[in-house]
Amino acid sequence: MSASPPPYTIAPSPTDDGLVVENLRVDYDNLTAVNGVSFHVPSGSLFGLVGPNGAGKTSIIRVLATLLQPTYGSVRAFGIDILDDPWAIHPVIGYMPDLAPVIGNLKVFEFLEHFAACHGLSGVDRTERVRECLDHVGMTAQRSVFCNTLSRGMMQRVVLAKTLLHQPRILLLDEPASGMDPLARIDLRDTLLALARKGCVVILSSHILADLADMCTGVAIMHLGKLRYVGPLDGFTEEPGKPNARRTVEFQTTLDSADKARAWLLDSPLIASWAPMAPGKFAATFEGEDAEQAAILRQMIETAGIQVLGFRRKSATLEDMLKTVTRS
Repeated sequence: MSASPPPYTIAPSPTDDGLVVENLRVDYDNLTAVNGVSFHVPSGSLFGLVGPNGAGKTSIIRVLATLLQPTYGSVRAFGIDILDDPWAIHPVIGYMPDLAPVIGNLKVFEFLEHFAACHGLSGVDRTERVRECLDHVGMTAQRSVFCNTLSRGMMQRVVLAKTLLHQPRILLLDEPASGMDPLARIDLRDTLLALARKGCVVILSSHILADLADMCTGVAIMHLGKLRYVGPLDGFTEEPGKPNARRTVEFQTTLDSADKARAWLLDSPLIASWAPMAPGKFAATFEGEDAEQAAILRQMIETAGIQVLGFRRKSATLEDMLKTVTRS
């Protein structure tokens, strides 16, 4: 019997473009780690897996990497059924686990050349590909350093370089930014965005929510083995399926219009609540969707005569989304 659909889940696309996961379940004895999960990640997407410890994120990544056989479900990548034919997908998967080991008594370039050889690269091609990957992760200056002398963040960079050696079309990254300094995390973001632009599917699990929000085209939020939301960051509402869910807009007025704005906010039946944020800057909550949002802006300008410098809907942050789905 299939599990009932979680409240925030969007059904996967029927296309075989990119990665399609359908009704995935993973049991460990009496524990259900992943329960009826479905999502679609198109080519050229950077997709974040979010959730507290024990939510099922790593189990999903291990299934996608063909390291774990699920209880049931379907996983297709670029038209290949990776559960029935894992060897067919191995050449295009790059997997970077959390706390990935390195061979400490090898120098960085030796470590990478060893794995490049495992992927069938030899001679000038191998040397050039190692050089390219070191450049991608900003470790060219450390190419001759022994791996066991590297910091945690530098080890993560080297493991990422190893993951990129065979130019995979699917990248599965479990906490890749762990231990990285801010500049290294910026480099990581730029590298992953560039790979997505080339048509890769990038699946990224991380507890660093700000990093995911900066680069992901879509997210899946997991809780207790279930997928509680999947979709774009700006597609989330606290009350899914409710046409008049509450939303928030932020707007900036000229300083001489600030008093008019306060008076209008106090009297308008369109506004459920509001708060000042800075001189001439306000946040206002309303019930409705695009039409109601447009009416607010129109009335502010045409009826109240408020000079509006900026006006935008505030999207839920990943922190807001995670708190909402784990408490519901």
